[in-house]
Amino acid sequence: MEKHKYYGKTKEEALNNAKMDLQEVEENLIVIEKEEVKGGLFKAKKIEIEVIEKREVVKFIKDYILILLKDLGFSANVEVKKKGEVPNYIIYSDNDSLVIGKNGKNLNALSIVVGQALKKEIKAPFKFVIDVSDYKENHQKSLEILAKRIAREVAETKVEVQLDSMNSYERRIIHNILSENKKVYTESIGEEPNRRVVIKSRD
Repeated sequence: MEKHKYYGKTKEEALNNAKMDLQEVEENLIVIEKEEVKGGLFKAKKIEIEVIEKREVVKFIKDYILILLKDLGFSANVEVKKKGEVPNYIIYSDNDSLVIGKNGKNLNALSIVVGQALKKEIKAPFKFVIDVSDYKENHQKSLEILAKRIAREVAETKVEVQLDSMNSYERRIIHNILSENKKVYTESIGEEPNRRVVIKSRD
């Protein structure tokens, strides 16, 4: 991943130098402010920034995923799709179920490893999603269907329901889908890794 250094009397001046040199708009750049560079006896201090093009980051993540999977013994391709500003990396492998793991544990672990490697490289937030043959998208749909079905039951019976333990990503889906429901509300209880969602009646 190529990193560029630029200087200016202010951060804005350094950034303008970067945009002119790279021929890119600010939205396509990751800018990390480094430190003030002290001037000499007759020289003013300068601001140093490090600039990385987002397309370089997108490529880094794809390459890193492929290297990890190869080292783990998988034959795989990775397709990059954009959902808004967030790149989604869809893995197609010779053993999708093993890459996903039970309840998505292997896929979650892969996402964490890639995230840590990226954090070490760019030291700046960058959102991305890793999926396997649309597993997360389909899993999200099934969780939304489950949440709505249980919510209807709770609204009718007034009896709260505890769902099975879920990871933070799954719990967030349940909370979001029912956040505007006027008949039920949700809470998370318990400790990781057995934290779960409870759906309760508002009455």
